[in-house]
Amino acid sequence: MKVMFLFGTQSSIGDLAHKLESLVQGKLWLQVILSMMLGIIIGIILGPDVQITTPAQAKIIGEWLALPGELFLRLIKMILIPLVFLSILRGLGGSDVAQLRSIGPRLIAYLLFTTTFACTIGIILASLLHPGSYVTLPNDSAVSGLEIIAEGKYIKAPHIMETLPSTALLIIPDNPLASAANEELLGIVIFALIIGLSLNMQPNRKIKPILDMTDGFLDVLMTIVQWAMFLTPLAAFGLTARMVIQSGVGVLLGMGMYIGTVLIGLFSLLVLYCLLILIFKRLNPFHFLRSIGPVQLLAFSTSSSAAVMPYSIQTANEKLDVDPATSSIIVPLGTTVNMDGTAVYQSIAMIFMAQIAGMELGIGQIILVVITLVGSSIGTPGTPGVGVAILLTIAGNLGIPTGGHALLLGVDRLLDRFRTVINVTGDLTACVLFNSKK
Repeated sequence: MKVMFLFGTQSSIGDLAHKLESLVQGKLWLQVILSMMLGIIIGIILGPDVQITTPAQAKIIGEWLALPGELFLRLIKMILIPLVFLSILRGLGGSDVAQLRSIGPRLIAYLLFTTTFACTIGIILASLLHPGSYVTLPNDSAVSGLEIIAEGKYIKAPHIMETLPSTALLIIPDNPLASAANEELLGIVIFALIIGLSLNMQPNRKIKPILDMTDGFLDVLMTIVQWAMFLTPLAAFGLTARMVIQSGVGVLLGMGMYIGTVLIGLFSLLVLYCLLILIFKRLNPFHFLRSIGPVQLLAFSTSSSAAVMPYSIQTANEKLDVDPATSSIIVPLGTTVNMDGTAVYQSIAMIFMAQIAGMELGIGQIILVVITLVGSSIGTPGTPGVGVAILLTIAGNLGIPTGGHALLLGVDRLLDRFRTVINVTGDLTACVLFNSKK
């Protein structure tokens, strides 16, 4: 009976998905690409290369141009936590217990495998192509050695074994409201999992009103997402223009090898997904890619896997013939805990920052980087712009100099779109692999 309740939400999800699908049919992705190209042109004109304005004036103009983009980011970020929490709660609360037990262990193994592969391939590519050698920083921009800056002083980074017990305890939030306030999304996901599983064990007559109310809240949140989508072209234009104004063309050209390395890593993940569905499900990879093409375009346009969640569920159900009970669990969870695109980007960026600082990482340090990135990518918010912030935190904890973070910020808006495409593709791959429909 609980699965019937879950199916009952498909009309609601379908309505939301159709609204998002209309954005694809309206070529939102093309509007975004054209907006980014226009932003580059305006950024070059106002930036340090042409110098038709003073640097101070250019900075002010850049901030005004980026205003719609900042509003877009804030709108998506504002609803992220309730959207993920309610989606997981709804998916688990209306699912079959036996199916949860069947999917759970295999899904964990899948996440660990693909995330470890993503981090490993990123480190291998960064080590082979050495993108950091194409960029130089002033001598005072980087921190050398195994030290980090904290409160104006140099302190030695703590060993992972010293912090592991306290880190493990943070998995279970003692105050979910505090976790929400501090944007600790992994804690919110764990809290949602616990509440959803306990909700699943209650009698149907007791949980039906709760599930109906959850559906209503999800409709409201996705209406806000739709409002944010109207800002997407302006956001792409303004954020790109500000990036070029601040960085200049020369820096962007120097970052070309880094951008190429990340794109190769992301493409390697796409190949892995195609191989997995070919080997385990005997599904034609080209049919798979054609089926998910529209949701990939929307993911590229929005830079947010959370924003396209209803469309991802509809794509899994209608175009990939996935059981709705499976997709409604995996897609909301995947929005937070299946971030392979972010993992490969962070691993390359980590090595990149070490390279431009002249720091060589040993085998032990590289293994520690992989382990830390695998853990951190599980729980990374599915919203634009958070990857760099999480990356810098991890790098600081591992003692890797972060002097090159300004360069990463300069190209993050572009790379964020591509890694979001891979994150969404990973969620849909998992739906196919764990599909219970015969």
